[in-house]
Amino acid sequence: MAKTLARAMMLGILFCAQILEGMAQQSSAAAPNPMPPLRIGSGDLIEVSMFENPDLSGRYRVDEMGDITIPLIGHAHLAGMTANEAATTIEELYVRGQILLPANSHATVFIAEYATQGITINGEVRTPGVYPALGVHKLNDLIAAAGGITVLASSHVVITHKDDPGNPTTVEYNPSALKPIVPDVQILPGDSILIPKAGVVYVAGNVAKPGVYVLDGRRALTVEELMALAGGGGHASALKRVQLVRTMDDGRKEQITIPVNLIFKGRAPDVALIDGDILFVPTSTGKLITEQAITDAVGVGTGVLVYRTSTQ
Repeated sequence: MAKTLARAMMLGILFCAQILEGMAQQSSAAAPNPMPPLRIGSGDLIEVSMFENPDLSGRYRVDEMGDITIPLIGHAHLAGMTANEAATTIEELYVRGQILLPANSHATVFIAEYATQGITINGEVRTPGVYPALGVHKLNDLIAAAGGITVLASSHVVITHKDDPGNPTTVEYNPSALKPIVPDVQILPGDSILIPKAGVVYVAGNVAKPGVYVLDGRRALTVEELMALAGGGGHASALKRVQLVRTMDDGRKEQITIPVNLIFKGRAPDVALIDGDILFVPTSTGKLITEQAITDAVGVGTGVLVYRTSTQ
């Protein structure tokens, strides 16, 4: 009997421990990422308040060297500091200069105005421009404020931070996915966002869905896959002599005959497509048209339908 009770108590303790561990994990997972503090930069306007010493309080513009000039002290270098760090620095300067005693040297600093209060959004968004931002923002919120991305937007977003312009960050952004993964990226005032234009390929001729197909940037797209996306060849399409027009690095256009019928049967190698490729599917009863006619058939910029090539 005693062994049974001991075993039951042990099981109960283990069960409670598992519950507590699970709750701890859930709490840790739910904890949001801490927002990075905003730092003082050249051109910012800061407000310094000295406790019980209003004569030493004031508003100061940070100069191009990152300094301000404060009463009885002179230059104080504050660039790169948070508001709290700047307050501590000013307190130490007054105490070190024997102007104030530690007991009455308490300072508070408020960043009243940032030199660059906006975040710039350019590229493939509906309304590019500079958007006001006094605090930390998330990438998805800013893109939404710019009207969202266009159908020609790349899946890669380039973010340049004000405090590290030489090392831009590239993140993947695909809101059209079945399960969108929005990067948890924090954007600060003065940062810029660029939504580049994605690569595109064109399908024209005797297919179910001719138009412009946007390359998602995450994987290569082949002729066989593009034909599937375009709904396959239409009635009497000449799949054995599909034409691929490709612009070479030196600007020349090269026309290649692709035996799509053999690719479908696994008897010919598939062909990977690159940005700017034009795939033309002729009709078996028609005469093979020239390269210029293929280009004209695409009708770029004249209301051609645009399709995303990936939704997951």
